[in-house]
Amino acid sequence: LFSSEKMIWETPTEFFDKLNKKFKFDLDACASDENHKTPNYYTEKDDALTKSWGGNVFMNPPYGRKIGDFIKKAYDEHLRDPDRFIVMLIPSRTDTKYWHEYIEGKATVKFLKGRLKFEINGKAMDAAPFPSAIVVYGL
Repeated sequence: LFSSEKMIWETPTEFFDKLNKKFKFDLDACASDENHKTPNYYTEKDDALTKSWGGNVFMNPPYGRKIGDFIKKAYDEHLRDPDRFIVMLIPSRTDTKYWHEYIEGKATVKFLKGRLKFEINGKAMDAAPFPSAIVVYGL
């Protein structure tokens, strides 16, 4: 289940609800019809990388090779409208190029203690095999 082939890690509802209480999200930028966390969301078919993002945005991007594209998009959207929050739940991979280009010194980062238990169809799975971080533009 938690192989490196897996790119979709569904955000735990309780975890999202705590973030949403603070940031009041208008858009879930990387979701599916089954796992979206807000009424307004983009699916893979919608291609969030080609859309404008409005309001406060939550993003739990696909964790594969294109994650850097999504993080760059979040950063660009922040520059386009810095008076809002863009919040990302991502693997804590501080050694990556995207981390140094778009996160380090540009965003507020909170490293999560322990390993997050992601969900599949609303059911908690075993802990992820990687550490996670919350990255926020706009704080």
